[in-house]
Order: sequence, then structure tokens, then C-alpha cells
Amino acid sequence: MSRQCLIVRGGWPGHDPVGATELFIPSLRRQGFVVDVEETPEVYSDESTMARYDLIVQCITMGSATVDEVDGLRRAVASGIGFAGWHGGIIDSFRNATDYLQMVGVQFAAHPHAPQDRGHLDVEPYRDYTVHVRQPEHPIMDGISDFDIRTEQYWVLADGLNEVLADCELVPGDGDEWAKPVTMPVAWTRQWGAGRIFATSLGHTVDVLQRPDVSRLIKRGMDWAAR
Repeated sequence: MSRQCLIVRGGWPGHDPVGATELFIPSLRRQGFVVDVEETPEVYSDESTMARYDLIVQCITMGSATVDEVDGLRRAVASGIGFAGWHGGIIDSFRNATDYLQMVGVQFAAHPHAPQDRGHLDVEPYRDYTVHVRQPEHPIMDGISDFDIRTEQYWVLADGLNEVLADCELVPGDGDEWAKPVTMPVAWTRQWGAGRIFATSLGHTVDVLQRPDVSRLIKRGMDWAAR
């Protein structure tokens, strides 16, 4: 019997929500999902429609959602529907919706520039850093080793309910305001009611999502989160 996946995308176009989600639709279908796509979060408030799904993949950076939409999403996840996503599409969504932020448990705060690029706002805030695998025995991380990457490095605010699978160090340089390296989660899971949540801070651009290590991480995370 096939599983049902709902992709909800939109928000800030800089993260290419269409291109990013289209990248994963073929693999979702190979994993046995029938995939529906919505371009706004309005569907979240439709309880009967939401009840059909086994997995919700969200790619909405910033954007907004009504109280009813956020409440519908929370109830859907708590009922057992998986929730998964990457980068700003899941941890920088609906900034003013505190009930959403509580459910997701990680919130984007900043992406500091590399020290040499500070003050140059026209330069992408990219840094070189290493992703450290902390739970190699977890099925999502099986066969994934530490890897180096150059992309946005998210400074996030997180709580203790998350199970961190991989992390990184945000190392201060000349002119940075923090005095010592800060550990930031990169990939994690979270239990919300009967539902599983998977998220990663990686995925700023489609080329990052196409990296074998990142792509494998996200594909496994979506499959793991689904009920």
C-alpha cells in the first residue's frame, strides 16, 4: 500500500522552494509515496485532508500562516503524521507564530559572515565548516561520515527536546562578537505527540541539496519521519 506525502512550499523565493522540492519528488515516489503539492499552508487548516497523509515536507522560508493553519499543522503532527524539511523552509517559517516555533524546536537566528566578509553585505554569508556526525548508529546517519562544506552556517536557537544527529562549530574570527566556538545542531529529530520531526540546517541552495551526503541525509530523514 502506498504512503501519502504532502509537500507545502512557498515563501521567500531566494531558497527556490519549487526547484528544491522538485529535486526530492522522484526519490519520494521511489520510496513509495504518492505526492501532492500545495503552494500555500492553507491546507493545514483542513483536518479531513490532512488526515490522509503520512508525511508533510515543508519548504516555506519566512511567509505567514494563520492561527487555524498553525493549529491544524500541530494537530496533524501530534496525531502521528511525520514532518520534515531543510534550512529556512522549516526552521525560518512563520516567524510570528510562536506555536509553530514551539513544535519545531529550532529557530534560525542569524547566518554570520566569514570574518573576511564582515561588512560586505553584497557577499553571500558563506563559511567553511565541518559537519560532525554525533549518532552514527541512527538509521538516518548510517554510512554518513563527517564532511566539510562551504555554505551558509546557521546560528540557531534550540531546545533540549531535540535529538541531535550531527552538529558543527561556529568559530569566531576577528570582529565577531562571540568569544569562543559555539556548537550548533545541523541535523536532528524530534518527537511531537505521536509524530516524528526531522530537520537539517543545510540546504541553502539546490547545489547543496544535490551533494550526495546532504541528499542522502534528507531522503533518509523524510523516510524516517513518515508514519
